[in-house]
Amino acid sequence: MLREIRELGFEYAELSHGIRVSLLPGIFEALDAGEIKISTVHNFCPLPMGVTHAAPNLYEFSSESPRDHDLLLRHTQKTLEMATRVGAALVVLHFGRMDLKDYGGKLEEMLERGEKGTPKYDKLLAEAVKAREAKKGKFFARACATLKEITPEAEKRCLRLGIENREAVQELPVEGDFHLLYQDVDSSSVAYWHDTGHAQVKENLGFINHFEHLSAHAEHLAGFHIHDVQFPVRDHSAPGTGTVNFAALAPLVRPDHIKVFEFSPSMPEELARQGIAHIKSLWGES
Repeated sequence: MLREIRELGFEYAELSHGIRVSLLPGIFEALDAGEIKISTVHNFCPLPMGVTHAAPNLYEFSSESPRDHDLLLRHTQKTLEMATRVGAALVVLHFGRMDLKDYGGKLEEMLERGEKGTPKYDKLLAEAVKAREAKKGKFFARACATLKEITPEAEKRCLRLGIENREAVQELPVEGDFHLLYQDVDSSSVAYWHDTGHAQVKENLGFINHFEHLSAHAEHLAGFHIHDVQFPVRDHSAPGTGTVNFAALAPLVRPDHIKVFEFSPSMPEELARQGIAHIKSLWGES
C-alpha cells in the first residue's frame, strides 16, 4: 500500500480511518526502512478491533451516550499514540453531528433535477439553515467539551488536531461556527483542516461560497484534503475534472500547509497523476 503511494512520487502519506490492526506490522516495517514518511493520521487509526471498514464516525464527539463518549476518548487516545509512533504532525478529526432530518438528501435530489434557484429549492435551503441554527447548540457544546478532554494529551505530544469541515448538512461544526470553536477550546493544538471536496459540496448546495469560507478560516488553517467534485455532489474525483476552482484558492495556500490527496480507490492511476499535476501547476510543487 505504502510502496504504491511512494511510486506515485510521494515522500509522505496519510494513515486514514480504514487502517486495520493487521496492517500495522507492514506499515511500521515500511516506516522503519525509510520507504515513506507519515504526514497525518485520521481518527480512528487503527480501527477498533472487529471493525473492518472505514469508520471515522463510529464514535462521535457530540454523542450524549456515556459509553460512546468513553469509547471515543479511548480510541482517539490510540490515534494520538499512533501519530506519535509514526512521526505525524497532525491528527484529522470529525466533530460529530446534530439530530436533524435529511435536508441534504432532498436538496441533492433537487440539484440533480436542475431545480437550484427555484422558489421551492430556496425555501428548503432556508428551512435547513434555520433548523441547523435551532438544533446545533447542545450538540456543539458537547463536542467542544469532549475536545477539551483531548487537547492536553495532544499538546503533550506536540500534535495538532485538525477539525475537518464536513459535507453533510447535519455535521458539525456548522461552517460559521469554527471561530466559536477556537474561542471555546483555547488550545494551540486546535487547527482547521480544509477538505476541498466537502466545501465544494456545500457551495453546490448553496450553504457557502468556497473561497470566502476558506478565507475566513485561513488564520487557523493547517492543511488540506484535496479532491474535486463532479456536480452536484460526487466527490473524491481528480482535480481539474469537477467544479472546484483550485486556481481561485491558490492565494490562500502556503508552503507550510499539509496537502493530502484523497482520491476514490477506483480512480485509474493515470487520472490520479493528471490530478496531481493539475494541482502542482496551480499551487506550486510545495
